[in-house]
Amino acid sequence: MPLSTHAAPFAALAVANLTREYPNFPAHLITSPDEPGSPRALHPAFYGAYDWHSSVHMHWLLVRVLRRHGGTPALPDTAAAVDVLDRHLTPAHLAAEAAYLREHPSFERPYGWAWLLALAAECRAHGGERGARWTGALAPAVAAVEDLLTAWLPKATYPVRHGNHPNSAFALGLVLDSGTLSAETDQAVRERLLAWFGDDHDAPAHWEPSGQDFLSPALSEADAMRRVLPAERFAPWLDRFLPALRSGGPCPPLDVPVVSDHADPQIGHLLGLTLSRAAALRSLADALPDGPVRTRLGEAAEAHLAAGLPAVARGDFTTDHWLATFAALALDPR
Repeated sequence: MPLSTHAAPFAALAVANLTREYPNFPAHLITSPDEPGSPRALHPAFYGAYDWHSSVHMHWLLVRVLRRHGGTPALPDTAAAVDVLDRHLTPAHLAAEAAYLREHPSFERPYGWAWLLALAAECRAHGGERGARWTGALAPAVAAVEDLLTAWLPKATYPVRHGNHPNSAFALGLVLDSGTLSAETDQAVRERLLAWFGDDHDAPAHWEPSGQDFLSPALSEADAMRRVLPAERFAPWLDRFLPALRSGGPCPPLDVPVVSDHADPQIGHLLGLTLSRAAALRSLADALPDGPVRTRLGEAAEAHLAAGLPAVARGDFTTDHWLATFAALALDPR
């Protein structure tokens, strides 16, 4: 199923969430009674969609559907989407966001950083006068993220492997996909991924999923290594990392998770797991030669996508503020 099928509802969902300031869950440490407290005061560009990282990646979603399908029968009316982006992605607003990032160097590290780079890349790919304007406005925030990333990587001795926002593999994979980094920082990211994961084998896949995962630790790592290893080295690495794929044995990351309560904010993360797994499984399958492993991964991707898509827009802000982004990752080839 292509992204075009969902372009109009995803755009409407993004517009509604990006302009919704409350409820809000700011990740901000208040150190004095004089600090501004409202989400819009703290984050003039990324105040909506419940939290900062969700706002950033819902902006990414909006630009993605505009770039892919704006002005086509799939998304004929783009006025509301363009208006939101023009109002949020301004030089003044993004200068404030860049200053906040520099003043709070661990804020949204690395997940939010990665999505900001992905948003900048999508704006650049959009092209035209609008894309150039949004890209230019984002430049100070992109520079802040690159500086913070460059300072952090040498200190990141160990990766974070669990299936939530701090997951190192997922974020650095997005960072590499963005193509927004200097050659030196891009190489540093690749070297760090290889140092963390290059010798891994026999992943504890039987531990998945954890109760509030929205990422698969095993598949996120494999998808990151897909980006940094040449094809002739990646397939053997994957055989060592997830040997059950080739043996045909049980491999829990391929099984669609049970989601017992869609409205629970933490259990509901598992809905996102179905979609992030679908995206990773598709990418992994595409990186392998034809054969049983590629087939198995592709079939698992379709099963996860079918399970997750119906939950993307249910009228419940708990899931509506973020799930469509992961659906777009699963539906739209990288």
